[in-house]
Amino acid sequence: MKAIALRIKDSAEWSVSIGILGLMSLLPVAEVLGREILGRGIPGSIPIVQHLTLLITFFGAALAARSNRLLTMATPTLFPESMRSWANVFTSGLAAGIAVCLLLSSLEVVRVEQESRAIVAWGVPVWAAVSVIPVGFGLIAMRLIWNASPSWMGRAIASLGLSIPVAFGLVPSLQNWQLLTPALALILVATAIGLPIFAALGGAALILFWSDGVPAASVPVETYRLAASPMLPAIPLFTLAGYLLAEGGASRRLMKMFEALVGWMPGSLAIVSTLVLAFFTPLTGASGVTILSLGGLMLPLMVNAGYPEKSSMGLVTVSGSIGLLFPPSLPVILFGVYAHTPIDELFIGGLIPGAILVFLVAFWGARQGWLARAPRKPFSLRHAAAAVWEAKWDVMLPVVIVGGMFGGFATLVEAAAITVFYAIFIECVVHRGLQVQKDIPRIVIECSTLVGGFLIILGLALGFTNYLVQAEVPTNALAWVQTHIQSPGWFLLALNVFLLVVGAVMDIYSAILVVVPLIVPIAAAYGIHPVHLGVVFLANMELGYLMPPMGENLFLSSYRFNQPLSRIYLSTAPYLVMIAIAVLVITYFPALTLAPIGWFR
Repeated sequence: MKAIALRIKDSAEWSVSIGILGLMSLLPVAEVLGREILGRGIPGSIPIVQHLTLLITFFGAALAARSNRLLTMATPTLFPESMRSWANVFTSGLAAGIAVCLLLSSLEVVRVEQESRAIVAWGVPVWAAVSVIPVGFGLIAMRLIWNASPSWMGRAIASLGLSIPVAFGLVPSLQNWQLLTPALALILVATAIGLPIFAALGGAALILFWSDGVPAASVPVETYRLAASPMLPAIPLFTLAGYLLAEGGASRRLMKMFEALVGWMPGSLAIVSTLVLAFFTPLTGASGVTILSLGGLMLPLMVNAGYPEKSSMGLVTVSGSIGLLFPPSLPVILFGVYAHTPIDELFIGGLIPGAILVFLVAFWGARQGWLARAPRKPFSLRHAAAAVWEAKWDVMLPVVIVGGMFGGFATLVEAAAITVFYAIFIECVVHRGLQVQKDIPRIVIECSTLVGGFLIILGLALGFTNYLVQAEVPTNALAWVQTHIQSPGWFLLALNVFLLVVGAVMDIYSAILVVVPLIVPIAAAYGIHPVHLGVVFLANMELGYLMPPMGENLFLSSYRFNQPLSRIYLSTAPYLVMIAIAVLVITYFPALTLAPIGWFR
């Protein structure tokens, strides 16, 4: 009976997630069709889709907590296994306690919305949508306790973290620095040993607001802003489209096409692998997903073709990070939203810098293949034409996205929804690599888990960022920088160093939410063009993914290829140098970013 109950609960949760993403995909497409064919869209569809983003955030985060996939720093893998298990008990208990604090504070937000009687659309009250916040935090807390340990003793110890709200209730104020500093230090240490990032940001925000005597509800209020962003629904939609393409065989078709076109060149397989991985990274929205999903395909192919294993492993690891500047990259979209910078100009400005990064990585990988005398294939116009024809639907995807966004007939979110249906059409109808009933639900659940894992970080990062703004941290930082750094050139160098550290210790999405509000006004004071700043920021994040000792993609590659970190460090070192040089070129030659914007005007 217990097993049946669990299956029913899981099935219901999966069905809700599938329904949310399905409705998020359907409504924008219906809006476009209604507008183009009937001359009017669907009243209320936009706010409904925005609030569905809030729902998928918390249902997806609950799925991530269920499968123990909430995002953390990669540092726990450096610890011995015995120490890691006890660290997991401690961090899970602390995260569960923070989640309960957030649950209790979000109930106040629900109460306020009930009194306001505001409506989202279609008669749906705002308080009903906001109610998903406490429900989500409750599910996350329970699953954190359950996954804290395989033993009941470990779970019992972790459950002590649920007393954290009671402990804070006994402390009337945290204005005393003797209490504030240890609390923040505890969060910092716990983050280093595996505390989920959402709990680190949420816990820090709660402590800081409490210390100023501000109601704890300020944190979930900011989290609710996820539903107010007109651009944010594009993130789960583009991620879903990327998953569909990756699962359906688009990588195989693209690899066949690139191999037919450049297989005659020295080191051609390295070039092909770089192009395929760089193509998929902006579609999946996360470089780690590219490494995990395609790395196992690319590495054996290169090794079997005679490429050195170490160099091939480095190329696959690095190539999963270098496509973030190309459409429809989610980090570019998110940066544009929170830096108030035109997204189309960011994509145009990132074309040449992105191409430079791809060229350098492909060049070095091809050089290693040439030195190893890896075999080449003679060029055949017939085979090349056949491969291009087979991959034509995949190659047309960026054209569909860019045409929809810049052609004036679809917004960013609508273009993302169109991309989802385009991917389903390619994989289920044209190539038939996926079956609608068998494969689509599984892919949607996997996508929901990933999306919820990082969107909940964004929601709590908004609360943390709001505290920084209220505390005038950006203003004070600007004053300090202007006092100590006079030249824009030295500022850019200092910014590169700072962003490199940020990229090595923080995932790109939370970095955008926390760091961008700090650097945008400072860069403006030095006359740095906002599009140039965005490209420099994102290029540094790509480099930070690969920076020892804590670069996120290094750990993912170690996990995917079952190799020690030291071997991953050595395999990526030459590529790291190449990308660092490219980042400096991008930084100090702004024309590479800004000139193309003028060409398209």
